[in-house]
Amino acid sequence: MAMIPVAKPMLDEREVEAVRRVVLSGWVTQGPEVAAFESEFAAFVGAEHACAVSNCTTALHLALKAVGVGPGDEVVTVSHSFIATANAVRYCGAVPVFVDIEEGGFNIDPARIEAAITPRTMAILCVHQLGMPCDLETIVAIGKKHSIPVVEDAACASGSEILWQGNWEKIGKPHGDVACFSFHPRKLLTTGDGGMLTTANAEYDAKFRLWRQHGMSVTDAVRHGSKQVIFERYPELGYNYRMTDMQAAIGRIQLERLPELIAARRRLAELYRRGLETVPGVEPPSEPSWARTNWQSYCVRLIDDGLDQLEVMQRLLDRGVSTRRGIMNSHREPAYADASTHHVSGSLANSEAAQERCIILPLFAQMTEADVATVIDELREACRLSPRQRPVAAAE
Repeated sequence: MAMIPVAKPMLDEREVEAVRRVVLSGWVTQGPEVAAFESEFAAFVGAEHACAVSNCTTALHLALKAVGVGPGDEVVTVSHSFIATANAVRYCGAVPVFVDIEEGGFNIDPARIEAAITPRTMAILCVHQLGMPCDLETIVAIGKKHSIPVVEDAACASGSEILWQGNWEKIGKPHGDVACFSFHPRKLLTTGDGGMLTTANAEYDAKFRLWRQHGMSVTDAVRHGSKQVIFERYPELGYNYRMTDMQAAIGRIQLERLPELIAARRRLAELYRRGLETVPGVEPPSEPSWARTNWQSYCVRLIDDGLDQLEVMQRLLDRGVSTRRGIMNSHREPAYADASTHHVSGSLANSEAAQERCIILPLFAQMTEADVATVIDELREACRLSPRQRPVAAAE
């Protein structure tokens, strides 16, 4: 039985040739390809500055550090996200303060943010979960009201758009203070792994570039291109958060592909939406009028209490359809069992329900209409079989 995977990157000979070009050039780490990728990504999203790093987790760490988050501080964010969101706060020695997501959605509930703000709050870290833009207009207004920076975890949101003051603009422009992207293989734009920070703040961008390369005062490119001998210095603690030129070369091709990848996903998502109307007990995701998601993932909700998430997923797997559970909750993981690792503001009931009642269905640009129909048919059958049918032992 052919398995329909939950995700699949779009890579072909164009990316192979890009890597071959870099390998033969002799400059394979952070260099001219990274600089070109940064410039092209900044132009694509409409940002003044873009800085490439090794992954989105390191991007989040640098973003929080740049806006002033340090030991003993608090950052208002969600538990309902990949654990890297909360971990990046702890890397700074700070404490994540978890607030709930919106009922029926997957993003932070802006109405709950102000109740979580204390004198120790140094940042609001919002997440564009699964590529769906969160309510930035309200969140940024709250940040300005309290003079608190807003960092966007845009790991999943390359190419997503938001209606901002009457105009459609890319996530990453940025609308908050810094936006952080992931280029993991599960994302639309992949470099194998990698990340990007975008900002309108030149000082932040300078800090990112200093910190990503061990705090080195002079970059390799400047030193190697100089006609005079230059001795670099290390004025402050830095990190090895660089992107390679091989990754960047792939990223440049992927960026060219991104509009067509989004168009394909939006077409497939519409097929899902229409087809799921015939599947009782399953609710498809919805897109606000002010948002255009890239549909990085297609996450449905089981609204029939008689349906068991694990059993439905297992039935689908048995029939050749790979899925993933709803987004994790960091506060439920052993790494956060110690109460000192985080704070919780109010109830997290919506976050927990989303983890327990949601299933991510396959979605990737290479899917066919037949693939989508197969997933829908198998999901309908999996939901019909309740409780799960198991083989009956033969009578002795």
